[in-house]
Amino acid sequence: MDLRKLKTLIDLVSESNISELEITEADGKVRIVKSDGSVAVPMAMPMMSAPMMAAQPVAQAAAAAPAAATPAPAVETGHVVKSPMVGTFYRASSPSAKSFVEVGQVVKEGEAICIIEAMKIMNEIDADKSGTVTKILVENGQPVEFGQPLFIIE
Repeated sequence: MDLRKLKTLIDLVSESNISELEITEADGKVRIVKSDGSVAVPMAMPMMSAPMMAAQPVAQAAAAAPAAATPAPAVETGHVVKSPMVGTFYRASSPSAKSFVEVGQVVKEGEAICIIEAMKIMNEIDADKSGTVTKILVENGQPVEFGQPLFIIE
């Protein structure tokens, strides 16, 4: 998609009452979501790639950053399992199902530990290391970013 066209779309979303816009073309898909600070943040997603990952935001909400800033987390020991995509984190396959893992549970490499929903697709996330889950860093139903820490495994 042409950068000028993308800029125009961002400006339209910023100035309108809509909070989200998604455009699909032959060369890809662009989704623009208006953040709390009224700055539109585009997320470009290639059509053909297997793991769908969002591109880096073009515009940053500098004014909203201090309000949303949280204290820096303490340095964690152990292996950090990070989110491979942007989406919604779920600890179980359905609301009534048992969670995939609990704190203190031993997991094996390749074992499913959570689900991340992205674009209405449920993606099972597997442990990339064997060990004991010492911490779950995300709440059920919480949105997650690419590279965001999800679990600590020791």
